[in-house]
Amino acid sequence: MAKVVVVSKTKLGVIDIMDTIKCIQSRRSKRKLSFGEVKKDIIETIIDCGRMAPSAINIQPCEFVVITGQEKLNKITNIVINNGPFIKDAAFCVVVLSKDVKYYLEDSCAATENILLAVNNFGLSACWVAGDKKDYAKDILKEIDAPEGYKLISIIPVGYSQEEPKTQKRKLNEVIHWEKF
Repeated sequence: MAKVVVVSKTKLGVIDIMDTIKCIQSRRSKRKLSFGEVKKDIIETIIDCGRMAPSAINIQPCEFVVITGQEKLNKITNIVINNGPFIKDAAFCVVVLSKDVKYYLEDSCAATENILLAVNNFGLSACWVAGDKKDYAKDILKEIDAPEGYKLISIIPVGYSQEEPKTQKRKLNEVIHWEKF
């Protein structure tokens, strides 16, 4: 069985290598976050997982801005207040940007999901805050000094969870269709 090959010591202790399937099946969006130190090498590994996402004809259009300062986290929160009031409580957030290429959304969503899975692997929590086509996208791009020609895809606040969501996924037999819908 495939394994995620990152083992690291965090605030939560040593994180075991997590089975890839278990990592996917256990990931949930969590909005009640608390600040706590996350080591730079862990953040870099998380971003590296985003970097490794597939992209159409290997264009690799994604860029990642990591925000760790409380003042900047507060500014980002104020810009997206209706969609991400919890960003201010995160240990850090990742702003995922993409060059404006044909498959920017598909490529960048793959990178965002890789980041969310890597976060889960380290025992941290996150929530995908939408970016593309949002009315605040230009303000976020300006706040992080993004160059012209980039699109905001997502904002991913990461921290230590203060909740256990009770969300239930639909059962497999409710969503799987064989040969036709």
